[in-house]
Amino acid sequence: MNLDFFKKKELVEPLSPEIDEVVMVVDLKKSFFLKDKEVAALKKISFSVKKGEFFVIKGASGSGKTTLLNILGAMETTTSGRVAINGKTLDLLSEKQLTLLRRLEIATIYQSYNLIPVLNAFQNVELPLMLSGLKEEERLLRTKKLLKLVGLEERMEHVPEELSGGEQQRVAIARSLSNKPSIIFADEPTGNLDEDIQIKIMKILEGINRDLGTTIIMVTHDLKLAERADRILELKNGEILEIREGKDKDKRIKDLEKVEAKDPSFY
Repeated sequence: MNLDFFKKKELVEPLSPEIDEVVMVVDLKKSFFLKDKEVAALKKISFSVKKGEFFVIKGASGSGKTTLLNILGAMETTTSGRVAINGKTLDLLSEKQLTLLRRLEIATIYQSYNLIPVLNAFQNVELPLMLSGLKEEERLLRTKKLLKLVGLEERMEHVPEELSGGEQQRVAIARSLSNKPSIIFADEPTGNLDEDIQIKIMKILEGINRDLGTTIIMVTHDLKLAERADRILELKNGEILEIREGKDKDKRIKDLEKVEAKDPSFY
């Protein structure tokens, strides 16, 4: 892990294509206070994630995995330590810069989908494109393209309550791709779904990872899914228990070889 960038002040500059480690964490600590008592959710964690990796964070309930993902996604701050995403140290960024990072460079897929209930599938996917200022004609074409990608071109006018859990998660995936993020954070993206739908969701995520080179950082408690990752970080009581390669990493690669690779323009 190259720590030199932590000493620099120009870390708020745009991502350099030479950056290989898109996530870097050094001595991360996160504490909460309950009735004036400090509770450490994460304890001196250090690791990095390379560009294009399929990386899994796993651990029992309460191990700190969702807290860690929220910090990486610039949704929570650290108590101490340093975190850099795409070469930008988060605690050096202004609120405006953090907003732009979340909007344009990273995306998060949640277990609970987090779709806006009053908007239909099309509008949920279109919204980030509106916020980024994309022209209407381009916006409409891209939204339709993304919903077709996840197999929902016939359901785009349905609001979330009219969609199944698997369909809602596919809308969430389409929305996460809207601004072509370099990193997708996925918090238990298959946790509420049956096995057949889990497989479909994983195939979409694995395809995105292969075809676009998008870094996927996924939290899961499902060992079968976790073992398909390039690497697994296991947390226990807020500490790193181990970081190792996924046992089924090669199987994931072989499974993908059976599916024709898509040109990045497909997305």
